Amino acid sequence: MLESNTLYVHDEDGKEMEMEILFTFENEEKQRKYVVFSDPQDESGEVYASAYDEAGNLLPIESEEEWAMVEEVLGAFSEDETVE
Repeated sequence: MLESNTLYVHDEDGKEMEMEILFTFENEEKQRKYVVFSDPQDESGEVYASAYDEAGNLLPIESEEEWAMVEEVLGAFSEDETVE
C-alpha cells in the first residue's frame, strides 16, 4: 500500500528518482489500484500513472482501454483542482 506522498521509481538508466504522489484510486471493475504521480523537479508538469499491488509494487497499465479510464479519472481530478 502506498502510505506516504513519495514514490521512488527508476529511470531508463537505472537512476532512482523521487516522485510526488498526486492521488491514488481504485477501479473495482478491473480490481486494480492506480497511482498518479509527478516529478517535483520537472517544471513541465508532466504526470505519470501506474497500477500497483498490495505491496506497493508498480505494475504496467496494459491496454488502451485501461489508459483511457486512467486519463478520464485524471481529467476529472484536473477539473476539480482548477475549480478550487
